[in-house]
Amino acid sequence: MAPKLQPRCRFSIRLASESEETVEIKFGLISADSHIVLDKDAFSRNMSKTKWGDLIPQVRETEGRDGKKVHRWFVHDAPAGGWGVANCPAAMDSPNPELKIFPQRWEEVPPKVYDPLERLEALDDDGIDAEILFPNDPARGQFFAFGEEFELACVQAHNDATGEWRAASDRYAPLLILPYLSPIETIVAEVERGARMGHRGITVLGEPSHTVKQGVKHFNDPFWYPLWEAAQELEMPIHFHESANAGLVSVPHWDGYSPNAFHTVMTSPTAAMVAQLIPNLVFSHILDRFPQLKWVCAEAGLAWINYVCEGCDHEWEQRHLWTEGFTTRPSELVHRQVYMNFWYEKSGIELRHTIGLDHIMWESDYPHTTSTYPKSWDYVEKTLAGVPDEERRPMLYENAMRVYRLDGARQ
Repeated sequence: MAPKLQPRCRFSIRLASESEETVEIKFGLISADSHIVLDKDAFSRNMSKTKWGDLIPQVRETEGRDGKKVHRWFVHDAPAGGWGVANCPAAMDSPNPELKIFPQRWEEVPPKVYDPLERLEALDDDGIDAEILFPNDPARGQFFAFGEEFELACVQAHNDATGEWRAASDRYAPLLILPYLSPIETIVAEVERGARMGHRGITVLGEPSHTVKQGVKHFNDPFWYPLWEAAQELEMPIHFHESANAGLVSVPHWDGYSPNAFHTVMTSPTAAMVAQLIPNLVFSHILDRFPQLKWVCAEAGLAWINYVCEGCDHEWEQRHLWTEGFTTRPSELVHRQVYMNFWYEKSGIELRHTIGLDHIMWESDYPHTTSTYPKSWDYVEKTLAGVPDEERRPMLYENAMRVYRLDGARQ
């Protein structure tokens, strides 16, 4: 529940759009990483039934592993998604708080995750003012597996549906997904379209040439420069979420894991994966070429970035990389343009001054299994114990306001 105290601050945020709507900060807490759950008809109402028919992403009844009838997302007439019909265990009523329940049928999915108006009540109950909305199943899957035209239709439908949430409330700041098989002009046009709808950033694959294949260019290829340029001009931060689905090596699955143990093994080391992407940003010259473009590492913690910066600086000094055109110290580039999220990590907070107070943002991960909901403020107080108020405010909401232009200001 929200803390039983007077609101920590109160002021109005003006949207960057032409709208005169405002939102009032009551609690002083913004989640820089939550996950949207689209309703089961989101794609059907935003894609052509005549053209795509039953290929449209939709919820269908199928047979589960135990032979019972369950609901699952289907994409291009094939099952998609994981342990349930919606990835929302934090919002499920469970007789055992340690047991994470994934809804098996759509009627079990609580409206407070997929209905934007009911979800506002969940935000109030948890003492959260606004959310940056990352994609969820089935949009975290691979629409690109079914060809360029279908991928583009699904991506546009997803971005339209998440745009509906922005229209419902300015407490939601959705992120765009991209059509990787499309020409760069189409990709940029989709980003510009999303910006007009009120999206506040872009989530990307860490290495599309590895994940998508099909002739897609390497992340560092000049093919992507128009995308980075457009994102910089529109002030749309680029996001690596967890491992950014980069397809980098991880520990193989072991049948002896319980479901909870497997999830822990799978998610805990995501920092090790995204840590490989930051040196790439530095030594590909992408940060240098686009000095105003912000990059956000979500759901990967904090402390690892210090080692990455020290490692890059050490190599830069030892190998005299300034003689090869890398004229700025790597840590300076990272501290200038890269932002980090946290939600339960104390060790990263202890290093907050090294990371930079103005580059740290809090997240709830609602409604995923590691979410702090519905006790987010308990986690805040535990994680930030002993941190003075003037240092809390930037991390808890002020940085997110600036990065996502929730105060309406152009940088």
